[in-house]
Amino acid sequence: MTDGSAPTDAPQPVGGPGRRRAPRPGRSRWLAAGGVAVLAGVLGLTLALRAGATPACAAPPAAVAPLGVAVPPAAAPPVGGAVHKGKATFYDSKGAGGNCSYPSAPANRLYVALGPSEYAAGAACGGHLDVTGPKGTVRVLVMDQCPECAPGHLDLSREAFARIADPVQGIVSVSYRAVVDPPLPGPLTFRIKEGASRYWFAVLVADHGNPLRAVEVRQGDSGGWRAAARQDYNYWLVESGAGPGPYSIRVTDVYGHRVTAGGIRLAPGQVQRGTVRMYGGGASVGGGRPAAHSASPRPSASPTPRATSPRPSPSAAPASASPSAPDAPVVPLAAEAPAAGCRN
Repeated sequence: MTDGSAPTDAPQPVGGPGRRRAPRPGRSRWLAAGGVAVLAGVLGLTLALRAGATPACAAPPAAVAPLGVAVPPAAAPPVGGAVHKGKATFYDSKGAGGNCSYPSAPANRLYVALGPSEYAAGAACGGHLDVTGPKGTVRVLVMDQCPECAPGHLDLSREAFARIADPVQGIVSVSYRAVVDPPLPGPLTFRIKEGASRYWFAVLVADHGNPLRAVEVRQGDSGGWRAAARQDYNYWLVESGAGPGPYSIRVTDVYGHRVTAGGIRLAPGQVQRGTVRMYGGGASVGGGRPAAHSASPRPSASPTPRATSPRPSPSAAPASASPSAPDAPVVPLAAEAPAAGCRN
């Protein structure tokens, strides 16, 4: 994974130029026979059409994965009110803000790392989940990716895990669902990435409550909007730049809330707090100003190393999930074998 600040070389063909893979025995004969069959089918269809017959309409064949190859689920963050069932382990980010590039972990240290299918290349960053286990429910911020976690496997902070289960268990069954419009800590914040200039722009948006769908930037308070592209480390990038600033930044979340913050300066490495909230408050254009805390170091573009969670005792069976809310549909996850290196 890269942070977009430096180009990478294009991959070279395996084996070098001029090398070709030898054909499999019998493949030419199979292709010849197949070609004859296709030709016969085309001729038959042509004759039928000339005779006035109308070919039957059929739906296109469904894509079938090769035998023994699992089809991965489409990557998407948890949203809406659907309840999911899965399992939870725990780790310690050591105070870092995880793959979502936040300057630090939240002050209450209640956070979660999701597997690639639910982290969804950064689309889940900044959202919240309510996770229910044997001891109760805890609300956590999505701030990290767990590369080895299968769908439904939540890697909680140690503090969050302790709210729902005894840490000595190491792994427990849980149910969880996305929180829609959680209370906000304040107005939106913006952090321009180190290395940004009028010719290359990247911004980290935080304190938005729900996962984001789009970020757009324009120079000043007028002119056309430039769509920023989400990076998997949670910055929004305008490769060709957005001008010298100050900027207006328009933010849209997955539920359709949209606000515009103005006066965001080209101040790489500084956290600037606007005057508009993502929802529940004014949506007028406001001026940006630096936050009270100091600038944080440049976030790494690679996943933050995470400590290994303790393994459960062989005699300890995972606890059953708490009952799901009666007013929300339960989405069971297919049973899967633990991925290599997965803490289970």
